[in-house]
Amino acid sequence: MDQLQRPRRLRYDPRLRNMVRETRMDKSSLIYPLFIQEGNNITQEISAMPGQFRYSVDTLPYELERVAKAGVSSVMLFGIPEKKDELASGAWAEDGIVQKALKMAKQEFPNLYYITDVCLCEYTSHGHCGMLCGHEVDNDATLPVLAKTALSHVQAGADMVAPSDMMDGRVSAIRTLLDKNGFSSIPILSYAVKYSSSFYGPFRTAADSAPSFGDRKSYQMDYHNKKEAIKEAQLDLEEGADLLMVKPALSYLDVIQTVEQKFDVPVAAYSVSGEYAMIKAAAQKGWIDEASIVCETAASIYRAGADILLTYYAKELAQYMAEGRLG
Repeated sequence: MDQLQRPRRLRYDPRLRNMVRETRMDKSSLIYPLFIQEGNNITQEISAMPGQFRYSVDTLPYELERVAKAGVSSVMLFGIPEKKDELASGAWAEDGIVQKALKMAKQEFPNLYYITDVCLCEYTSHGHCGMLCGHEVDNDATLPVLAKTALSHVQAGADMVAPSDMMDGRVSAIRTLLDKNGFSSIPILSYAVKYSSSFYGPFRTAADSAPSFGDRKSYQMDYHNKKEAIKEAQLDLEEGADLLMVKPALSYLDVIQTVEQKFDVPVAAYSVSGEYAMIKAAAQKGWIDEASIVCETAASIYRAGADILLTYYAKELAQYMAEGRLG
């Protein structure tokens, strides 16, 4: 009797390979990030992120239509204001760029699900994610501004808010203010585990959000640490977060797995701008097959334990899933 183990039996036929696939993905788990800026008739390609654009409110509907046709049902909005100040007043203004985009989008594409990034770096004149006291970011002074920003997004039509600032206590501040104003049903997707990463470089070009001095290492996490990720996630859940995010994704697959195994809530991962830009650059050089790499990296993120994937390749991934190349 042949005692040789034959795992290849389950690999010979593509139909069988699909049947026994361990990691399953669906278009409904994709979130597509979008950059909205003040102005009119703007569709401006982002130099550091080929294929990604800044849109003005009047051109945004064309992209939302493409997103919907691709089968992606959720988007995350990032705002780029015309003017910035030390108080980040554009972040929570009733006529702020995200607020205007939400009102338009909810009217024209009500079936899409709208998530907003709640941070202040795009709106502060100094580029940091909070209020300053000298050259230090004042954690506690920042909390009411973040809460006020989240509330303004929800009042404009946001279905979910996602604080990404990494201030201690911001989930609690946001949850308290939302509940106080009758929005207890609005979920919070917390950037609970957000590392201080060089992979954010292209995003800072896209969002015009680089700090004018210093860095963000006093509030974003040290990439050497994993136990700290558990602590941050646990604190955010205790404060009222409904979902947890790990950012970036590819260099932190072990962290995604740890968070997913430790906590019984949906886990999102953000495949950030630097990951996108590296794939694009290598593909443009002809060094890699872009579609194959995009599928492989996405599968690795889901395999690590992510339930939700924020990615600039959301439209392409939705297509690959429809074609049966991924899913």
